Parts: sequence; structure tokens; C-alpha cells
Amino acid sequence: MHRGITTTSIGTLMPTESGSGQGDDLALLGLLQLVSPALPIGAFAFSQGLESAFELGWVSDEASLGDWLEGVLADGLTRCELPVLARLYAAWAEGDEPALVAWDRWLAANRETAELVAEDSRLGASLARLLGSLGLAPDAPELPAEAGHVTVFAWAARVRGIAPRQALLGFAWAWLENQLAVACKALPLGHTAAQQLVERVRPALVHAVDEALSLGDDELGPALPGLALASALHETQYSRLFRS
Repeated sequence: MHRGITTTSIGTLMPTESGSGQGDDLALLGLLQLVSPALPIGAFAFSQGLESAFELGWVSDEASLGDWLEGVLADGLTRCELPVLARLYAAWAEGDEPALVAWDRWLAANRETAELVAEDSRLGASLARLLGSLGLAPDAPELPAEAGHVTVFAWAARVRGIAPRQALLGFAWAWLENQLAVACKALPLGHTAAQQLVERVRPALVHAVDEALSLGDDELGPALPGLALASALHETQYSRLFRS
């Protein structure tokens, strides 16, 4: 059982070519490519229950949105996607297909609504197709074709030579940017207010990665009943901008 994955313990799993300055630069550019809102995988189409939280009045302004984001980060990503991303990265590096399958299924089992399941599987499939078109398709015969987004993201980070810690930071950053884009479209939230929230939440992203890398397997699992309820209600919300 993992007693926490540290930067030291998984840093040795980096591809050797990333040790040069040019390799580091290419890895950074690869990370920017992976977390760009322009990456054509459809992440912009999902709100992860946030649109329903607006409709219910749970989130109504910059302050309450900040509270929501910090809560989802602390009780969700920190104990679910981020630590599992680190484990999936290590499994890809070690060629451990049983671990890949196990952690991919663990993530799927922790998606509490049909909407969240659909988002993860569709983004994973879209990213896998995109990587295939770039000649970077994941190579794991045991992994199911419907592997989730986190699993495929871990492969892409590994093959691009992105360090594990930076992969986690990038994943968290992409989540934050997507949530703020949702708010700018549906709350509404002004772009200056969105940048103020970036400044508020940015240190929490670093803390989340630190904590995620320290957790053992038996400490994992999201605790987000509010998000689950909002996501479930969003599936039948009368008027919405985002997919269910």
C-alpha cells in the first residue's frame, strides 16, 4: 500500500530526455498544451455541478464562488483526482497495467452521478483520440477503451516528460480555469473578479498538491455531498448552458 507518493519517490520515473535544458523546456510546453483551454477535448462543455449551484443560490458572487472552489479542491481533488493522478503516472512509468486498471476503476466508482461519469469518460476518450492523432496513443492492452480523463492525462504527462508534481499542478490549474470560465458564462462573473479568484485560490493549489502527494491509499476518497447533489439536479435542470 502506498504511504504517500513524494516528489522524490516518483521523480526518478521521469523520462531520461527531460534532464536537459531543452527537454525541460519541451516538457513545460507540453504541459501548457495539455492544460490549455484550447485543447479540443470538450472540457468547456461541463460545469461539474457548478451551474446547478448557481441556480440553487448556493453560489451567487465572487466570495461564495471562492468558498465553493476551495471546498471542492480540499475535499475533492486533493483526496481523489490529484493523488490518483500521481499513482497512475507511476503505473505508466513502471508498465504496471493491473495498477492502471485498478486506479482507473477506482476513479470511476467515485463518480457519484451519471453526469460526472459521462464527463470523465468522454474527456478521456477525446484526449485519447487526440493523442492518437499526434502519434502518442496510450499503449496498455489491459486498459479499457473507456479509460477516464485522469488516466489518459497521466499517460500524456508521462510521455511528454512532465515531472509528476508539475503534472498535478497543471491538472489542478486546468480545473480552476474551467470552473472560472463556467462562472464567467453563467453567474455572471467579470474577468477581473475571475483573476482575483485566481490570486485567492492559487496558493491552495500548491497546498493541495503537497497534501495529495503525502496521502496513503487508505486516506483517499472525495467527500462532496453538495457537489454530488448539484450534479444530480443539473441532469434535469430546465435551462442550462452546460452538458449533462
